[in-house]
Amino acid sequence: MATNTKRILYSAQAHVTGGRANGKGRTSDGALEVVLRAPQELGGPGGGTNPEQLFAIGYAACFESALQGVARRTKQDVGDIAIDSTVTLGPTAARGYQLGVTLDVHLPGIDSADAAATLVRAAHEVCPYSNATRGNIEVVLIANGRSVNTEVDGVAST
Repeated sequence: MATNTKRILYSAQAHVTGGRANGKGRTSDGALEVVLRAPQELGGPGGGTNPEQLFAIGYAACFESALQGVARRTKQDVGDIAIDSTVTLGPTAARGYQLGVTLDVHLPGIDSADAAATLVRAAHEVCPYSNATRGNIEVVLIANGRSVNTEVDGVAST
């Protein structure tokens, strides 16, 4: 098990057969079972979930938890957070594939654009998904309709 932490707080496990084209996936506790299908946009049949959708949900959920933690520590009432996440898949020059992410964060309890941007930047620093993807993929952050520019590890993210 690869990790650079000394203490593991939680470990999730899943089993997949058939891959993204015609597969099935389930978590070890049985709480999630999905039919996997390539989307029609990629020449697949559609009619199922694909890895990009699962990543979009997972990243947004994790980011929301990070935002709630930052808000608690800074004693701010952010209201009912909502995040619209987009995960894109595109080709690389080396004939591989690359993901991109946009997190459009809605903080109804925060009126100041600067305060919203500060919270989103802080969450981006502590979110495990952000830490895992930092320097590997472009992550576009939007807070209350305003682009949030960050630069981490020399990789510009807006």
